[in-house]
Amino acid sequence: MTEFRPETRAVHPPQPPVENSRPITMPIYQTSGFTFDDPAVMADAMGRPDGAFVYGRYTNPTVRALELAVAGLEGGSAAIATGSGMGAINTVLLGLLKPGDHLIAQRSLYGGTAAMISDLVGRFGIAVTYVPENDPAALRAAVRPETRLVYLETISNPMALVADLPGMCAAARELGILSVVDSTFATPMLCRPFEHGADVVVHSTTKFLSGHTDLVGGIAVFAGTALYEKVWHFATELGTAAEPFTAWLTLRGLQTLALRMERHCSNAEFLATRLAGHPAVAAVHWPGLPPHPSHELAGKLLSGFGGVFSFDLAGGRAAGERFMSSVRLALLAPSLGGVETLVLHPATTSHRSLSADELAANGIGEGTVRIAVGIEHPEDLWADVAQALS
Repeated sequence: MTEFRPETRAVHPPQPPVENSRPITMPIYQTSGFTFDDPAVMADAMGRPDGAFVYGRYTNPTVRALELAVAGLEGGSAAIATGSGMGAINTVLLGLLKPGDHLIAQRSLYGGTAAMISDLVGRFGIAVTYVPENDPAALRAAVRPETRLVYLETISNPMALVADLPGMCAAARELGILSVVDSTFATPMLCRPFEHGADVVVHSTTKFLSGHTDLVGGIAVFAGTALYEKVWHFATELGTAAEPFTAWLTLRGLQTLALRMERHCSNAEFLATRLAGHPAVAAVHWPGLPPHPSHELAGKLLSGFGGVFSFDLAGGRAAGERFMSSVRLALLAPSLGGVETLVLHPATTSHRSLSADELAANGIGEGTVRIAVGIEHPEDLWADVAQALS
């Protein structure tokens, strides 16, 4: 490009060739699009997900690296990275449902998902039936001719109920409907829903997959390529694509996922066990404890009981507010899955869209506190929790 003036050359710096080697870490392709020498190749790239990279709204080399990485971890065929966890959920549900369809969902759901499903009902005339997360018979009884899919959470937010993925996904497949599983709380380190018959797995990569509370992202992974291609075409029009830098940060976080999940789970066990014996605590909702309704199933399905759980304070709303105002090491903040411990009040934050009756039906009380356990020293965490309880 020596024939061009400096102003032009500054816009078009040379790209050094890479031969006989490759970078240790995936580069960040911070570009909105890609240039072509052949217009036919460009036209072809815009029509299919496995063509040449063409435009950031479709995908990007850094984003594709993340999609391949998570698809590989889950055992899926392909993935679509999105700008948020809700972006992944919306991409899948809006891409697979149409007005007049029927959706079956488990009763205990993340509040944002529950609100989105309610919007589907009101805005698009999509019917919904709620069933227990561990009752294939109820799923079979709820199916109609217009039923298209069932929506589950591997570990529910915030009561940590574990879905009977083998039973529910087998029933769905037998009935000819798709199964979509939000596995954010479990990650591929604790459970891989495709091994139990799921068709789509979604994650908020904001949480454990990235693990450092420094990004917002999501991903949808597909068991089969035909379903992936169907949703991919819709996703490119919906415009939920992930940003390259966000994808790069998530790839960095994935490298320590296994180590972090071990510590999240062990710290959660330490805190849940001690909380269960504290006089200020009425109940602890962690599947690793025998009284939890999902304890037996979790022991069979999961390789760890998770790092997020809830507990009910005997003093109700006032006790919950005092506790959250008194912690010093744990932080009062939204989200979860980072290296630091976070607490919040589900009834007024993550599940604020639910009515009082809906909260009660999900077991969420005025004194319920959710704790997303970090990787700090467990004794330091307990000292903080204990002083806040007192």
